[in-house]
Amino acid sequence: MKFLCIPCDEVMKFADRDLPGDGTITALFTCGACGRDMAMLANPMETQLVSSLGIEIGGRTVPEQPFQQTRSKLESPKDDAFVEATAGDASIDAAVNPAEAPAARLSVTWSDEANDRLTNVPKFVRGMVKRIYTDYAQEKGIPLITPDVMDRARTDLGLEGM
Repeated sequence: MKFLCIPCDEVMKFADRDLPGDGTITALFTCGACGRDMAMLANPMETQLVSSLGIEIGGRTVPEQPFQQTRSKLESPKDDAFVEATAGDASIDAAVNPAEAPAARLSVTWSDEANDRLTNVPKFVRGMVKRIYTDYAQEKGIPLITPDVMDRARTDLGLEGM
Protein backbone atom coordinates (compact mmCIF):
# COMPACT_ATOMS: atom_id res chain seq x y z
CA MET A 1 0.00 0.00 0.00
CA LYS A 2 1.28 3.45 -0.87
CA PHE A 3 -0.04 6.89 -0.13
CA LEU A 4 -0.12 9.57 -2.79
CA CYS A 5 0.04 13.34 -2.22
CA ILE A 6 -2.86 14.55 -4.36
CA PRO A 7 -1.64 18.13 -5.05
CA CYS A 8 1.89 16.97 -5.99
CA ASP A 9 1.03 13.55 -7.44
CA GLU A 10 4.01 12.13 -5.53
CA VAL A 11 4.30 8.94 -3.48
CA MET A 12 4.55 9.89 0.19
CA LYS A 13 7.49 8.53 2.20
CA PHE A 14 7.17 6.82 5.57
CA ALA A 15 8.27 9.20 8.34
CA ASP A 16 7.32 7.81 11.78
CA ARG A 17 5.07 5.41 13.67
CA ASP A 18 3.59 5.44 17.15
CA LEU A 19 1.92 2.88 19.38
CA PRO A 20 -0.27 4.97 21.73
CA GLY A 21 -0.93 2.01 24.05
CA ASP A 22 -4.66 1.64 23.42
CA GLY A 23 -4.16 -1.10 20.82
CA THR A 24 -4.03 1.30 17.91
CA ILE A 25 -1.09 2.27 15.74
CA THR A 26 -0.44 5.48 13.87
CA ALA A 27 1.89 5.95 10.94
CA LEU A 28 3.06 9.29 9.58
CA PHE A 29 3.87 9.81 5.90
CA THR A 30 5.43 12.91 4.33
CA CYS A 31 5.40 14.23 0.78
CA GLY A 32 8.97 14.77 -0.41
CA ALA A 33 7.88 17.50 -2.85
CA CYS A 34 5.73 19.82 -0.72
CA GLY A 35 6.40 18.58 2.84
CA ARG A 36 2.70 17.84 3.48
CA ASP A 37 2.10 15.22 6.22
CA MET A 38 -0.56 12.55 6.35
CA ALA A 39 -1.33 10.20 9.25
CA MET A 40 -2.87 6.73 9.16
CA LEU A 41 -4.65 5.35 12.23
CA ALA A 42 -5.28 1.61 12.50
CA ASN A 43 -7.84 0.28 14.98
CA PRO A 44 -6.93 -2.48 17.48
CA MET A 45 -8.14 -5.31 15.20
CA GLU A 46 -6.16 -3.97 12.23
CA THR A 47 -3.12 -3.53 14.46
CA GLN A 48 -3.42 -7.14 15.67
CA LEU A 49 -3.69 -8.38 12.08
CA VAL A 50 -0.59 -6.47 11.02
CA SER A 51 1.32 -7.74 14.08
CA SER A 52 0.27 -11.36 13.55
CA LEU A 53 1.61 -11.20 9.99
CA GLY A 54 5.00 -10.08 11.28
CA ILE A 55 4.76 -6.78 9.47
CA GLU A 56 6.16 -3.62 10.94
CA ILE A 57 4.82 -0.35 9.63
CA GLY A 58 7.69 1.37 7.86
CA GLY A 59 9.74 -1.78 7.40
CA ARG A 60 9.87 -5.55 7.43
CA THR A 61 10.53 -7.54 10.63
CA VAL A 62 10.59 -11.00 9.05
CA PRO A 63 12.83 -12.08 6.17
CA GLU A 64 11.30 -12.56 2.73
CA GLN A 65 9.86 -16.00 2.26
CA PRO A 66 10.50 -18.39 -0.66
CA PHE A 67 8.16 -17.88 -3.64
CA GLN A 68 7.02 -14.55 -2.25
CA GLN A 69 7.44 -12.87 -5.60
CA THR A 70 4.91 -13.59 -8.26
CA ARG A 71 6.03 -15.41 -11.36
CA SER A 72 5.49 -12.31 -13.48
CA LYS A 73 8.17 -10.50 -11.48
CA LEU A 74 10.85 -13.13 -12.19
CA GLU A 75 13.62 -12.17 -14.60
CA SER A 76 13.12 -15.17 -16.87
CA PRO A 77 9.97 -17.12 -15.93
CA LYS A 78 9.45 -20.65 -17.23
CA ASP A 79 6.09 -21.09 -18.94
CA ASP A 80 5.65 -24.60 -17.53
CA ALA A 81 7.11 -23.91 -14.06
CA PHE A 82 3.79 -24.58 -12.34
CA VAL A 83 2.55 -27.42 -14.56
CA GLU A 84 2.28 -30.64 -12.62
CA ALA A 85 4.41 -33.45 -13.99
CA THR A 86 2.97 -36.95 -14.20
CA ALA A 87 4.57 -39.99 -12.63
CA GLY A 88 6.72 -41.84 -15.13
CA ASP A 89 7.58 -38.66 -17.04
CA ALA A 90 11.04 -39.41 -18.45
CA SER A 91 12.31 -35.86 -17.94
CA ILE A 92 11.26 -35.91 -14.28
CA ASP A 93 12.74 -39.37 -13.70
CA ALA A 94 16.02 -38.27 -15.29
CA ALA A 95 16.11 -35.07 -13.23
CA VAL A 96 15.57 -36.99 -9.98
CA ASN A 97 18.08 -39.73 -10.75
CA PRO A 98 19.91 -39.46 -14.08
CA ALA A 99 21.26 -43.02 -13.71
CA GLU A 100 17.69 -44.35 -13.75
CA ALA A 101 16.53 -42.37 -16.78
CA PRO A 102 14.46 -44.74 -18.93
CA ALA A 103 15.41 -45.55 -22.47
CA ALA A 104 13.40 -43.94 -25.25
CA ARG A 105 9.86 -45.27 -25.06
CA LEU A 106 7.95 -46.76 -27.97
CA SER A 107 5.63 -44.28 -29.65
CA VAL A 108 2.06 -45.54 -29.35
CA THR A 109 -0.89 -44.41 -31.44
CA TRP A 110 -4.59 -44.98 -30.90
CA SER A 111 -6.99 -46.34 -33.51
CA ASP A 112 -10.24 -44.45 -34.09
CA GLU A 113 -12.18 -47.37 -32.61
CA ALA A 114 -10.06 -47.35 -29.44
CA ASN A 115 -10.50 -43.58 -29.09
CA ASP A 116 -14.27 -44.00 -29.55
CA ARG A 117 -14.25 -46.60 -26.79
CA LEU A 118 -12.46 -44.15 -24.47
CA THR A 119 -15.41 -41.75 -24.76
CA ASN A 120 -17.40 -44.25 -22.62
CA VAL A 121 -14.95 -43.68 -19.75
CA PRO A 122 -15.89 -40.84 -17.33
CA LYS A 123 -13.89 -37.70 -18.11
CA PHE A 124 -12.36 -37.41 -14.63
CA VAL A 125 -10.53 -40.75 -15.03
CA ARG A 126 -10.12 -40.83 -18.82
CA GLY A 127 -6.52 -39.56 -18.71
CA MET A 128 -5.54 -42.19 -16.16
CA VAL A 129 -7.20 -44.98 -18.17
CA LYS A 130 -5.48 -43.82 -21.35
CA ARG A 131 -2.13 -43.78 -19.50
CA ILE A 132 -2.70 -47.37 -18.26
CA TYR A 133 -3.36 -48.64 -21.79
CA THR A 134 -0.46 -46.64 -23.25
CA ASP A 135 1.98 -47.96 -20.62
CA TYR A 136 0.74 -51.49 -21.26
CA ALA A 137 1.26 -51.14 -25.03
CA GLN A 138 4.75 -49.68 -24.53
CA GLU A 139 5.76 -52.51 -22.19
CA LYS A 140 4.48 -55.12 -24.65
CA GLY A 141 5.94 -53.36 -27.73
CA ILE A 142 2.52 -52.73 -29.29
CA PRO A 143 2.62 -49.63 -31.53
CA LEU A 144 -1.16 -49.34 -32.18
CA ILE A 145 -3.85 -49.54 -29.51
CA THR A 146 -7.05 -51.13 -30.78
CA PRO A 147 -10.12 -52.39 -28.90
CA ASP A 148 -8.53 -55.89 -28.98
CA VAL A 149 -5.40 -54.55 -27.29
CA MET A 150 -7.60 -52.84 -24.71
CA ASP A 151 -9.40 -56.12 -23.99
CA ARG A 152 -6.07 -57.98 -23.63
CA ALA A 153 -4.75 -55.28 -21.29
CA ARG A 154 -7.87 -55.47 -19.12
CA THR A 155 -7.40 -59.23 -18.77
CA ASP A 156 -3.64 -59.11 -18.22
CA LEU A 157 -3.92 -56.28 -15.68
CA GLY A 158 -6.90 -57.78 -13.85
CA LEU A 159 -9.26 -54.92 -14.72
CA GLU A 160 -12.21 -56.99 -16.00
CA GLY A 161 -14.56 -55.85 -13.24
CA MET A 162 -13.90 -52.18 -13.93
